[in-house]
Amino acid sequence: MKKTYTAEEEAAFKRETRLEAEAVRLDGKGGAIYSFPQTQEDPPEIETAVSFIRSDALPVKAINWLWHGYLALGKLHVLCGRPGCGKTSIAVSFAAAVTCGCGWPDNSWSVQGDVVIWSGEDDPADTLIPKLMKSGAELSRVHFVDKTKDIDGTRAFDPSTDMDALRRKIRLSGNVKLLVIDPLVSAVRGDDHKNGAVRRGLQPLADLAASERVAVLGISHFSKNSIGKDPVDRVTGSLAYGAAARIVLAASKDKSTDTRVFCRAKSNIGADDGGFQYDLKQAPLEGHWGIVSSFVEWGSPITGEARDILATAEGTEKEPPGSALTEAMQFLKDALTNGAREASDVQEEAAAYGISERTLKRARAELGIKPTRKGFGKDGCFIWSLPDL
Repeated sequence: MKKTYTAEEEAAFKRETRLEAEAVRLDGKGGAIYSFPQTQEDPPEIETAVSFIRSDALPVKAINWLWHGYLALGKLHVLCGRPGCGKTSIAVSFAAAVTCGCGWPDNSWSVQGDVVIWSGEDDPADTLIPKLMKSGAELSRVHFVDKTKDIDGTRAFDPSTDMDALRRKIRLSGNVKLLVIDPLVSAVRGDDHKNGAVRRGLQPLADLAASERVAVLGISHFSKNSIGKDPVDRVTGSLAYGAAARIVLAASKDKSTDTRVFCRAKSNIGADDGGFQYDLKQAPLEGHWGIVSSFVEWGSPITGEARDILATAEGTEKEPPGSALTEAMQFLKDALTNGAREASDVQEEAAAYGISERTLKRARAELGIKPTRKGFGKDGCFIWSLPDL
């Protein structure tokens, strides 16, 4: 019996066995298919297969919104912001709206359902449950991920390894509409600054959202010293966090005025602008002496792009003329205006002008100049060039 191989496999087969191939036919699309004599040196059978689905065989579906424009069933979302802006309280406010079927910032109604929360930072008993109570949540509809049981016994739940088990539990529960993972970085094994590691870590979450028709909300932080940059690029860690999420939500506050804003920084499935003002309030928990908890009080809607909304709230200011950073940025523009140059040459010129290495690095980041490698080994070097605008 003869086996068939592609033209690429034929070439590899020839190199390894030095056998002549017998061309038997063409596949009708310009690619030759060959048959080879069976020998003990034949490569193993190829068992992996790819299937196609014709587009006209798939039904067209509308986005199923939990909160229209902001949270979608079956999708992965990221909520990011500066420390102290109340990201967890915002997530709890969302949970309350889902359990009650109402209470979104725009006063719209929600599909009512259950909420699952995993938190690696806050204790449910003394922090999250009081927040839920102050937010008006139906506690019977809120479930906290507790332990994981496997052949080795009972242990703490690990978002980076136990997502399939969580998916099965959510399916058995039957009416979960929102899953909160805090912090989202816990779902990633390895270096969360590497795109590959982040995409592998977030894929099970995205699969869970799609298969169980659940809105997944992961909470993250803004990177340090990122004020003024594109909000999606400010998500701490790899850029893959923002890329993997279908919607990125952002929150921040002005420390001087305590103004807080919540907005859409990215959406692949709807509008990607606008948001709401909000206040983070604290009050005693009725019927529980000595317990004070925070909660979100939503304010007026705001319009505009996320970058502008955050810049206004955070008081972003440009470097004054004549500052070291401004001068370094102008130097780089002049040095690279005629095209790419070796980084070492530019660095030497900058040093001669009295520009420090740190300031030059900041200027390079502000201008979006990303080093690229040219050549290999000792003959290789890094090249700098201004980005295409």
